[in-house]
Amino acid sequence: MTKQFDKSKLPSRHVSVGPERAPHRSYYYAMGLGPEDIAKPFIGVATAWNEAAPCNITLHRQAQAVKRGVDAAGGTPREFTTITVTDGIAMGHAGMKSSLVSREIIADSVELTMRGHCYDALVGLAGCDKSLPGLMMAMIRLNVPSVFLYGGSILPGRFQGKDVTVVDVFEAVGKYAAGTMDLKTLVDLESVACPTAGSCGGQFTANTMACVSEAIGLALPGSAGAPAPYESRDQYCELAGKTVMDLLAKQLRPRDIVTRKALENAAVVVAASGGSTNAALHLPAMANEAGIDFDLHEVAKIFKRTPYIASMKPGGKYVAKDMYDVGGVPVLMKALLDGGFLHGDCITVTGKTIAENLKDVRVPEGQDVIVPTSRAISKTGGVVGLRGNLAPQGAIVKVAGLKHTAFTGKARVFDSEEACFAAVQARKYAAGDVLVIRYEGPRGGPGMREMLSTTAAIYGQGMGEQVALITDGRFSGGTRGICIGHVGPEAAVGGPIALLLDGDVIRIDAEAGTLTVEVSDAELAKRKAAWKPRQTDFRSGALWRYVQTVGDAEKGAVTHPGARAESHVYADI
Repeated sequence: MTKQFDKSKLPSRHVSVGPERAPHRSYYYAMGLGPEDIAKPFIGVATAWNEAAPCNITLHRQAQAVKRGVDAAGGTPREFTTITVTDGIAMGHAGMKSSLVSREIIADSVELTMRGHCYDALVGLAGCDKSLPGLMMAMIRLNVPSVFLYGGSILPGRFQGKDVTVVDVFEAVGKYAAGTMDLKTLVDLESVACPTAGSCGGQFTANTMACVSEAIGLALPGSAGAPAPYESRDQYCELAGKTVMDLLAKQLRPRDIVTRKALENAAVVVAASGGSTNAALHLPAMANEAGIDFDLHEVAKIFKRTPYIASMKPGGKYVAKDMYDVGGVPVLMKALLDGGFLHGDCITVTGKTIAENLKDVRVPEGQDVIVPTSRAISKTGGVVGLRGNLAPQGAIVKVAGLKHTAFTGKARVFDSEEACFAAVQARKYAAGDVLVIRYEGPRGGPGMREMLSTTAAIYGQGMGEQVALITDGRFSGGTRGICIGHVGPEAAVGGPIALLLDGDVIRIDAEAGTLTVEVSDAELAKRKAAWKPRQTDFRSGALWRYVQTVGDAEKGAVTHPGARAESHVYADI
């Protein structure tokens, strides 16, 4: 039996109930709805479907299964789409400036669509990196009953007897430049690295945030695991449609789920899986939507006390399908819960707690994709926060898979990614250098680009741990090596990174959590007095507008004050 809902208490009453709404109802009749459909709750089904990349190509099909579930449970689904900027294609050129900005556009566009049409609940489907936090941010902001769905990862490619991902192709570019790979081999690799639909297969940003969606409680248990081509995803999609109707009946909302404890659980899962450093940007942004203080430093504290137990690429051996094959995110969470690292009492979209959801889950023996915390790969999580006179607002580094977590070297300073990449391609750097890429922060880029092309080229040249790289920009979840991002304050506002000169000695110690430059406070003050701000080339349009409102990476690079400044919540209109 389908549930009965009193529309007089739901947002959709404003577009469907009463004689004065006859014009509104006429539009719904035009789309084939009848009086019974209009009398039901309106459920937004938002996808980031497009033909930009394999990450998003299956989302429209999956949305149809969600709509079947909504319909079966007594709701009227209304499908709409939002944008994505796909990092794999935007990477390595000016297009990457659009990536982080797209997170805000996604959240804003979903908010505006929901507000404008007065939808009562939301199911969101996302594939590529920024669409995952963007949709979850919208859910928390609107605070209508919501369920998140990941579109699923790509299946690994096979090349020369090994599983490969797109990151292997990025690194192969460096090998080709170094003369250790010929053009035919590069072309052969690029032809097989991405064999199906789905998001990048390692524990890069998309899969990291997919794990977050389950850990934080906004996604159904196990829903992040099945690869995109698997038709079993449709079962989760249909169940999500039914689940959102249960949440609507119970009025269980995202801010009931996304609590401080839930955010801590999410950070634990990121660290335990050696996830993307971008999570340290997205979790504070999600917390902002709920009015919770949870900045880079709070995230880093959790990273430091969490063991690394899932051997996922790029730091480990396995891809997302391998995690799925041993039981997916629930197995990872069960291992962490058994070890005492998760809050088991957090409520989720199932209406049950984390502990209740995981009650019957077991960590399989005879596999090393996910190990118990008692046999952790390392005692500290795969991602570490840093602080010091070079980063008063903090910085972040992924240490999963690194042989050495400390580095001291002389600065080689570049004022853009392009300048550094050109030097790397020309081999105009040496072992022991600390490559500094600045003016790539949220304001200075603008847009806080990722540096995968540069870091992958360094690895491809065999110099991965012989140099370090620091930036006020970001790194891809696929980056490996001694690569430190989110350095704040950023160069555009005169942070210490803007004051560096070639030859300055920089010390990195991930174990101690420090990032320092051997320059006195007096000398830094002298340099600051002579420093002048720079203008970007983006003097109009979306990137200009972003610069006017974006905040520091330390707080998630958010563009509005969040729930702290609210006088009302959309769900209660």
